[in-house]
Amino acid sequence: MLTVLSSVLLLTGVALALVAAVGLVRLPDVLSRMHAATKPATLGLLLITVGAALRMPEAGDAVKLLLVAAFQFLTAPVAAHMIGRAAYRSGAGALDDLVVDDLRDVTPP
Repeated sequence: MLTVLSSVLLLTGVALALVAAVGLVRLPDVLSRMHAATKPATLGLLLITVGAALRMPEAGDAVKLLLVAAFQFLTAPVAAHMIGRAAYRSGAGALDDLVVDDLRDVTPP
């Protein structure tokens, strides 16, 4: 039963990582690609690490995998924020499509 659960988690994580990779190639602008790079890839990595941790014979190895997932959850939002801010400052992306532009008043030209 544990093998089946682990396999399902691993395959679901791989599918989400594949969706993220396709999104990076096919989406039109920087902000959409940023979303594709962070959301499904992070969840996919979490599912892969949990699935692999279930298969580990020793608890120490599972803890290391879960630390990898925690580090990803801490760094992915920061990286996405920095990518979005750099895209805004450089004018790359669909800035005309923004409904709310909170950075207009605080970002120097």
